[in-house]
Amino acid sequence: WWLSLSMLCSVHNHFQIKNSKALKILLESINEYYQRLQIFLDNKKKIERHNAGNHKFSMGLNPFSDMTFAEFKKSYLLTEPQNCSATRGNHLSSNGPYPDMIDWRTKGNYVTNVKNQGACGSCWTFSTTGCLESVTAIATGKLLQLAEQQLVDCAGAFDNHGCNGGLPSHAFEYIMYNKGLMTELDYPYTEGECRFKPDLAAAFVKGVVNITKYDEMGMVDAVARLNPVSFAYEVTSDFMHYKDGIYTSTVCHNTTDMVNHAVLAVGYAEQNGTPYWIVKNSWGTYWGINGYFYIERGKNMCGLAACSSYPLPLV
Repeated sequence: WWLSLSMLCSVHNHFQIKNSKALKILLESINEYYQRLQIFLDNKKKIERHNAGNHKFSMGLNPFSDMTFAEFKKSYLLTEPQNCSATRGNHLSSNGPYPDMIDWRTKGNYVTNVKNQGACGSCWTFSTTGCLESVTAIATGKLLQLAEQQLVDCAGAFDNHGCNGGLPSHAFEYIMYNKGLMTELDYPYTEGECRFKPDLAAAFVKGVVNITKYDEMGMVDAVARLNPVSFAYEVTSDFMHYKDGIYTSTVCHNTTDMVNHAVLAVGYAEQNGTPYWIVKNSWGTYWGINGYFYIERGKNMCGLAACSSYPLPLV
């Protein structure tokens, strides 16, 4: 009888401990829910206030609407300072003339679908692969899906920092000296150590072209005549909620030391007298214009002309 009582007490204590843990987890979950709900409601108010004003772009709810900008910045943007300092580029511009608009998505099968970097500051790898995918397709007629994870895992010696950031120009140099980049199929986007297999390399770089710092017309020349171009710029809090229209900002910086996100310019156009870039992002298709955005062109908006580049494909 005493043994049964002892066992009963033990079971009861175990039940209490286990259920107190479950209760603690439940309370934390409820607390987290209400915190997220409050952040969501605060962001919703910001969006409504912005959309009620006179702006060239609108905001909307998206998968990041329950995050603060500080949280978003930590998870999705470049956190390491980027040495975006090439003052004199090696892109040789022509004297034009240039078409009023161009969109490489409509010129042929030259641009891959929008991808999703997830909660990792690996945007630089998606800008890199997007550009190399396009220049390779333009040169060969074959559109590949290239491996961002290889760059995350293997390109550290070229002043890149995995999920903490990097620059496409440095990544192109890695691919050139490494003698190739594998496909996404052979090197999927999951965490791990460098698993590069030279015999499976699918795309190659023979040279890296940097456009002179702040030379936005050099970017126009490259996109109009040659191919999409990788660039970096500074994301501030309102951009997180971008939905459509031409993004402009009075609070972002236009210098090389403040860039915190890398993307791909696939074209340009003009709307109601405002010229803009057509840009492929890496935050999935539920953000922006099915994963794309427009940003004002000709003003080095948010430092977008600070460090742009593209690779010369080896085919």
